[in-house]
Amino acid sequence: MGKMKKYLAVALAVVSFGGLSFGVDEALIKKYDKMFSQMTQETLAKSPCRVTPKQVVEMIKKGEDVVLLDIRTEAEQSIVGLTYKNSLHIPMDKLFKPENLKKIPRDKKVIVICRSGARAIAATFALRSAGFDNVYALKGGIAALADYVTPKTTLGIK
Repeated sequence: MGKMKKYLAVALAVVSFGGLSFGVDEALIKKYDKMFSQMTQETLAKSPCRVTPKQVVEMIKKGEDVVLLDIRTEAEQSIVGLTYKNSLHIPMDKLFKPENLKKIPRDKKVIVICRSGARAIAATFALRSAGFDNVYALKGGIAALADYVTPKTTLGIK
């Protein structure tokens, strides 16, 4: 019986503590549900939130007042950075700090850029949910922009 009590005690401890480690943050889930439930096919079709590298280059060539918001880490930015005059560099982990949200213009198109586009789309959804309707994610990220940009496509960009 001694061994059985030990196994039972261990099993009870695992179940007790295991339940705590697999807890779910219900309040956070409700916030995400509210945010993502707005992202229906119809809503996205009416208000597309992704732009292609070609569209970005065309906006810049036309002289549109566009801001490129680079949300990559500081290490990523130090290797390959944006030199466009209207660039903001705010890493994603610092994006929702009040002082950084104040830097994001509301009167211009803001193109969110990361390496591949995955973080940019998540940040764009979150920013749009918070009321930044002028924010768009760059499809394919800085990698796609670099692939698209050639001496031929950049003519006329200052």
